[in-house]
Amino acid sequence: MPASPIRKLVPFAEQAKIRGRKVYHLNIGQPDIETPPAMLDAVRNMDLKVVEYSHSAGFESYRRKLVDYYKSVGITLNHHQIMITTGGSEAILFGMFSCLDAGDEVIIPEPLYANYNGFAEAGNIIVKPITSSIDTGYALPPIEAFKQQITPRTKAILICNPNNPTGYLYSRDELEQLRQIVLDNDLYLFADEVYREFVYDGAEHFSVLNLEGLDEHVVLMDSISKRYSACGARIGALVTRNTRVMETALKFAQARLSPPTIEQILAEAFTGVSDDYFEAVNAEYVSRRDLCVARLNAMDGVRCPNPGGAFYAMAELPVDDTDVFCQWLLESFDLNGETVMLAPASGFYSTPGLGKKEVRIAYVLNKDDLNKAMDCLDAALKVYNKAGQPVQAETGTRF
Repeated sequence: MPASPIRKLVPFAEQAKIRGRKVYHLNIGQPDIETPPAMLDAVRNMDLKVVEYSHSAGFESYRRKLVDYYKSVGITLNHHQIMITTGGSEAILFGMFSCLDAGDEVIIPEPLYANYNGFAEAGNIIVKPITSSIDTGYALPPIEAFKQQITPRTKAILICNPNNPTGYLYSRDELEQLRQIVLDNDLYLFADEVYREFVYDGAEHFSVLNLEGLDEHVVLMDSISKRYSACGARIGALVTRNTRVMETALKFAQARLSPPTIEQILAEAFTGVSDDYFEAVNAEYVSRRDLCVARLNAMDGVRCPNPGGAFYAMAELPVDDTDVFCQWLLESFDLNGETVMLAPASGFYSTPGLGKKEVRIAYVLNKDDLNKAMDCLDAALKVYNKAGQPVQAETGTRF
């Protein structure tokens, strides 16, 4: 199993804190936005005498409410087409394991959500990456590149829209191109739409569930983690109109018995969240994005495309190896007792050697902290490049 690029530097951050440094965490998508009170109140006020198992597919009452939610964003489903999972992560696992056998292949545009590599590895599934470029803002690679990767073992294409780690929002035209290649080659189209609500600059999110003729092909992964800033609740959903896929996924769900009961109570209370919740949250993320991207592009040798969704940005830094640089930030640098933690981009690629000059930044902190984190990064780059970039020792832990 590959180490998580999001969490592998945690021991160095912990040591930095022990040494008295304040660490600004831009490495992980943990928003500081408050979880809606209505959802927390549902847990505080629950009247359970026994915390029982739920149905393996999750509470029917919750799934029926999700039918209404999806209808509100233009997607027509019934509750039998929704399975509640232990986080979006389990939805990805169930989708992959239900549709692909060991040795089968899934095509994924990279940079990609790092755990796709880990989930595929767990099932002996082969990731066939297609590289997108910072020069195009990480747009969908040419469709010919997908065609060239297809072999008799190719069973699926997987996209994240809006994308983690790049923040790129795929257009309907790009999705239509994927639709055609999926139909032509009888593939599954996996879509991680966890960041559906976080779309900016007047753009609109188009779900692959609304692509014509793909009812038997689309498998959707979803989650409340980022939507309602409830990352620790671990409630996701697997959504598909393909009954055979759902029947197979249910066997995996039965093997783990049920998704967590108390977290489902919290999740079901989303109906008590006001309609203007996302307007306020989106406005906050846009202001954070604008600050972050402007600060990054003002730094010498740094470039960062403007992301159209989610709350991540990919930045190219003027360093030789961001794995080394990000560790150095935690071990050897501080600005007035403060430093910043970033996620090296090499772990967001499946192709070995790529991403060595890039980092993923999660703009999930308030603007005051985000500004201070950018101050740290700006100063660190000047010190790092002036001193000459350190060479990592063989142990991988010291310089």
